[in-house]
Amino acid sequence: MLVDSHCHLNYASLAKDRDNVVERARKAGVACLLTVTTGMKGLQETREIIKTYDDVFGTVGVHPHHIAEEGERITADDLMKLATEPKIAAIGETGLDYFYDRAPRDEQQESFREHIRACITTGLPLIVHSRDAEDDTIRILNEERAEQGGKLKGVMHCFSSRRVLAEEALAMGFYISVSGILTFKKSTELRSIIRDVPLDRLLVETDSPYLAPEPFRGKICEPAYVVHTARALADVKGVSLEEIAQQTTANFFRLFERVTQT
Repeated sequence: MLVDSHCHLNYASLAKDRDNVVERARKAGVACLLTVTTGMKGLQETREIIKTYDDVFGTVGVHPHHIAEEGERITADDLMKLATEPKIAAIGETGLDYFYDRAPRDEQQESFREHIRACITTGLPLIVHSRDAEDDTIRILNEERAEQGGKLKGVMHCFSSRRVLAEEALAMGFYISVSGILTFKKSTELRSIIRDVPLDRLLVETDSPYLAPEPFRGKICEPAYVVHTARALADVKGVSLEEIAQQTTANFFRLFERVTQT
């Protein structure tokens, strides 16, 4: 049994065939999906999706790409109210993206802080997106943890950053999630970093419809493909696919406590 810890079932390329996408995942041995919200415009569709499928859970959050858009400014109080729904299992995805810089960095940082504060108050896990922003990601997480005086748990999603972010995240008690990037030929450094991450702190995801793993690279990704990332992870860690499936699934349910097995 596997879990896709991060996908986007509301995105158009998956939504048009969503019933079959979910069914193909089930047939591939994927027992649970976490469909991740990236903005308030998509929240209602997330709600509809998680009501439709017993084995799909959702999140609430605003991606750093969108926080400067109309209606996407959201406070910790807003997030906490929205997160009371029982199948909302996490807050995010949030974080910093300095690669594309689609929103001003100061606005990204403030939104990130609001999401962190909501997680500390609610106890829900934080889903972090960080691209070319390792230093500020680490700094803000540490500052908010210290200022709020509360425990914070979460995951560095679709990890492809420098080693320092993995090490700092692990020191905070976070999990590291790997996507199809792990299977790419040029991902030698990433595989080296992941080799050193303890098995009990790893998750697998697709980030579908993006980043399809080999042998599907360049195609629309979907949750069923998480098995290929899991197989690559097994190779990196020198263990069986069965052990990876068992461990990453256990890790997922440990982190996302609101998710129930069907």
